Amino acid sequence: MEFNEIEGGVCAPSGFSANGIHCGIRKNKEKRDLSLIVSEVPASAAAVYTTNLVKGAPIIVTKRHLEDGVARAIICNSGNANTCNENGIATANEMCRLASEALSCDENDIIVASTGVIGQPLDISPIKAGMHELVDGLGGFSHKAAEGIMTTDTKRKEIAISFDIGGVECKIGGIAKGSGMIHPNMATMLVFVTTDAKIDSETLHSALAEDVKTSFNMITVDGDTSTNDTVAVLANGMAGNAPILTGTAEYETFCNALHRVTTYLCRMIAADGEGATKLITCRVSGMTNDESARVAARAVVGSSLVKAAMFGCDANWGRVMCALGYSGVPIDVDAVDVTFASRAGEVDVCLMGTGTDFSEDEATKVLSEDEIEIIVTMHEGVGSAVAWGCDLTYDYVKINGDYRT
Repeated sequence: MEFNEIEGGVCAPSGFSANGIHCGIRKNKEKRDLSLIVSEVPASAAAVYTTNLVKGAPIIVTKRHLEDGVARAIICNSGNANTCNENGIATANEMCRLASEALSCDENDIIVASTGVIGQPLDISPIKAGMHELVDGLGGFSHKAAEGIMTTDTKRKEIAISFDIGGVECKIGGIAKGSGMIHPNMATMLVFVTTDAKIDSETLHSALAEDVKTSFNMITVDGDTSTNDTVAVLANGMAGNAPILTGTAEYETFCNALHRVTTYLCRMIAADGEGATKLITCRVSGMTNDESARVAARAVVGSSLVKAAMFGCDANWGRVMCALGYSGVPIDVDAVDVTFASRAGEVDVCLMGTGTDFSEDEATKVLSEDEIEIIVTMHEGVGSAVAWGCDLTYDYVKINGDYRT
C-alpha cells in the first residue's frame, strides 16, 4: 500500500480551491481571520463534533446542513468562537447565506465553523465586507486557509497525500488548527479534510468515526475539551474511481490514507500545544485489549506531572506509573516496563514495576530532545495504542492568563 506525500494541502485533490484573508475580526491586521474551502461540485460530507454540552452555534447549524450528507464549501472564522451568544445561530446562518450567495449555491450546502474567544458576540459586518475578496481570491491557497483558522497556533498545519484506488490516483489533504483546549472526546480542534475519491456520505462517516478513535481522540494538551471542535471531510468523487464500498480492499486503502492524514495532523497539533517545547508520544503495548491501552496512554500524556517532568528533562518515571495506576483500567503493577526514548537514544527506567539503575545524565540527554517517546510495556495481552501530548511550560500559563484581554 503506497502513499506519497504531495504539495497542496486541501487543494491537492481535484476540484478543490481555498483562500484565507484578514477581514477585520481580529485586531492584528497581519493575521488572517476568515477561510473558505470550496468544491467545484457537490461533495459527500461527514463530520464529528465536540462532546462538550456547551456547543458553538456553528456546530448546531452545520449538523442541520449535513443531514443530507452533502456540502459544497466550508467557511470558518478565527478570533471569535460564536459560542454562548444570544444571536449565535442567526450569525452562523448569515455566514452561510453570505458564502452561498457569493458562490451561487444552496446555503444548506455550507459547513460553518468558528474558533476563538467564547462569550463575545461575533460581528457579521467584517465577514460580509470581506466575502467577495475571499471568494474572488479562491485558488490553490490551502496555506492561506490554514492560516485563517489559527488562533494561538504558532505553526500552520497542513498535509496532502496521493494513493491508488482500483488503478485510479486519488488524493486527500487536510488542514487543522489546535493549540489549547485540546483533550479527547471528539473532536478536539478544527480539522478540514478534502478528497477527490468517490465515496458516499454514509461510508465516509463510518471511516471517519472509526478513525478518530485512534487519531484525534488520542491527543491532549491541557485537559479542556473545547466547545467548537469539529472534524469535517468532503469527498467530491472527481478522481473518477469506482465508488468505495465498506468491507472492500478499496475501503481499507481509503481508511489507511485518511489515517495518514489525521495522525500527521494529530502530531502537529500536540507539538504546537500552547507554550509547548516538546512533542510527547506515549506508546502502550501488552494490554488486555486496545481500548484499555488507549485509556492508559491518554492518562500518561494527560498527566500534568508527567508533562512538567518532560519540560524539565526529569526522568521521573514514578509519575508515569502513577498515571497508569489512576487511569481506570486494571493493570498488573508488578509487570510494567517504562522506557524513555528520543533521537538521542533510549533509557529503560522501570522493569517489571521496579526502578532500574539508569544513568541520570543519559536520561537527561534523551529527554532534552524536542520529540520524546514514553514506551510502556505491559505483559498481559496484545492490546496497544499511541497517544500524543506535549510538555507543560511556564508559557502555557502566560498565554492563558490573558487570553481574552
